[in-house]
Amino acid sequence: MALALAGCQAILPRSGPPETTPPEQTEITTGIPDDGLRRIALLVPTSGNNAGVGQSIANAANMAILDAGGEGVRITTYDTASVGGAARAANSALTDGSRLILGPLLADNVRSTAPVARSAGVPVIAFSNDTSVSGNGTYLMGFTPDQSIARVTSYAAGQGARRFAALVPEGLYGQRASAAFARAVRDAGGTLVGTRTYARSRRSLQLAVTQLNGEGEFDAILIADSGTTAREAAQMIRDRGATDAQILGTELWNNQPNLVRDPAMHGALFASVSDRMFNTLSNRYRSRFSSDPYRLSSLGYDAALLVVRIAREWPTDQPFPVNELRDEGGFSGVDGAFRFDSNGVAQRALEVQQIRPNGFTVVSPAPTGFGG
Repeated sequence: MALALAGCQAILPRSGPPETTPPEQTEITTGIPDDGLRRIALLVPTSGNNAGVGQSIANAANMAILDAGGEGVRITTYDTASVGGAARAANSALTDGSRLILGPLLADNVRSTAPVARSAGVPVIAFSNDTSVSGNGTYLMGFTPDQSIARVTSYAAGQGARRFAALVPEGLYGQRASAAFARAVRDAGGTLVGTRTYARSRRSLQLAVTQLNGEGEFDAILIADSGTTAREAAQMIRDRGATDAQILGTELWNNQPNLVRDPAMHGALFASVSDRMFNTLSNRYRSRFSSDPYRLSSLGYDAALLVVRIAREWPTDQPFPVNELRDEGGFSGVDGAFRFDSNGVAQRALEVQQIRPNGFTVVSPAPTGFGG
């Protein structure tokens, strides 16, 4: 389900982004009311198919404001799934005096929001993982697969892997994963034996595995897909003789503990942000809201935490100090250390985990920060 949106949207726990109707453009007036508050807009879906994840992000963002003592910061939530969609939500936020927009969640909504915010000189910190929507005043907090692929490939090469192969799904996500893997293999000094794509069927997956085995022996193979597909593919790979090949995955596996049940997945590696601090946040969230948070709620928490930090040096009558987002030393949050690169994409410190019969084990911890 995650892959239905992962290529051009945020990675969501259910498919089907809410339908939106492009609104007519209206004249925008901005200006923070003279109440001593720094006004922030949070654009997420609070109705429609993705209301659960949107509300979870909003709840976590408000938790961060309370936890960090951000009394001078007010976050107002705007529904991107209501009539008019994300562009109208952005217009409303700017009319209300917002000087920074957190969100939206889906890449298509970011495309609608960005020009509206840019025309008012207001930066956007979105939650999408689609790097094509970043830049020119738009920053991305989402977990991008290329970073996960680069990290796990580098680790595998450090463990002796030299010949690499890949199975990737058809579509935009697969294309990006394939390109990222080719770069990662090259950077690690390895050889890419072959890459095969498949459609959403068991027969297509079987054919791709068979064709890939015909390309030659490989030390490691990337399965750039969800855990469900990875389990199928891993068994096929083992059944066709690649019993010693190291299986590699992406951040999509991080929240899928059922992978430990399949012996074919034992020993597989993937890279992701650490869940250690998120587990603590989950417990606190559960106590406050009597429900479990979505995994993406950490993006809302960390974005709000970042705003509170910057707000200490942000005069209420001035635009948001966007230069502070370019701190090379980076920031820290529930998902560990991160900083925005020159394209506005969050560069994250990732850990490498290995799937073992008794659970996931960290075999290479995430760095605690950046060297500058």
